[in-house]
Amino acid sequence: MDHIKDYKEQLLEAYPYKIEMHAHTTPVSTCSRVTPEQMVQLYSAIGFDAVVITNHFLMEMFKNRTKEEAISYYINDFEKTRELGEKVGIKILLGAEVRFTENVNDYLLYGTNREQLLELADLLPYGIEHFRKTFDLSGSVFLQAHPFRDSMERVDPSLLDGIETYNMHPEHNARIAVAARYARENDFKIEIAGSDFHYPDQNHEGLAALRTKTLPSNSYELAKLLRSGDYVMEIGQHSIIIP
Repeated sequence: MDHIKDYKEQLLEAYPYKIEMHAHTTPVSTCSRVTPEQMVQLYSAIGFDAVVITNHFLMEMFKNRTKEEAISYYINDFEKTRELGEKVGIKILLGAEVRFTENVNDYLLYGTNREQLLELADLLPYGIEHFRKTFDLSGSVFLQAHPFRDSMERVDPSLLDGIETYNMHPEHNARIAVAARYARENDFKIEIAGSDFHYPDQNHEGLAALRTKTLPSNSYELAKLLRSGDYVMEIGQHSIIIP
C-alpha cells in the first residue's frame, strides 16, 4: 500500500492549492447562516487558499428592488467577503448559483462579473434553453448543481458544460454515486466537488475542495482552469478523486 500513499502525496504536492467551489453567505443567500466574516475565518483556519461565493441568483432577489439595486446587493456581499479575505490571505472569487423560473433546478456559473449578472437577470423567466441560446458563455463554465437531489429535473446534457458530481451538503442526499455514473455516461468534461457550505455550526466547511496547480486570481481564470481539466478533487480533507 505504500505505493498508493506515495502517489497520493505526489498528487497533493502537484496540486497544492485548495479551492471551495460552492459556498453561501448571508444575507444574499437567505438559507445561509454564514456571514462574510465567518466564511473567511473558517476557511482560513482549515488551510484553504480560495473560496468561490456562489450565492443564490433567483427571481426572489428582485422583489422590491430594481435590477440595478438587486445586482448591487448581490455584488456587495461578495465584495465584503473578498476584502476580508485579502486581509488574511485567502482569495475570494465570484460565482453564482442560478435558478430559472421553469423549475427548482440549480446551476453553478463560474466566470462572471457584474455586467454579465445584469444580463442574466433578464433571462431568468425564460429557462435554460433560451439562456444557452442567447447568453455568451465563451469565457465561462455552466454546470448543473447536485443534479440528483430531490426535486431536480434532468436537462439535455448538451446544455451543460458538466455537473457538480460531489455535493457535500449535510442535509440533502445528492446521490453522488448516481451523479458520478451520469457524468461518465454523458462524457462530461467538467466535474466538480463542493461543500455547499451554509452553516457555521455543523462542521461542514471544507468537506470538498478543488485542488489546483495554480491559484486563479479571478472568476474567469477559474473557468479557464476548469476547462483545462488540470485539477483533482479532495473529499473530507482526505480522499483524492481524479476527474
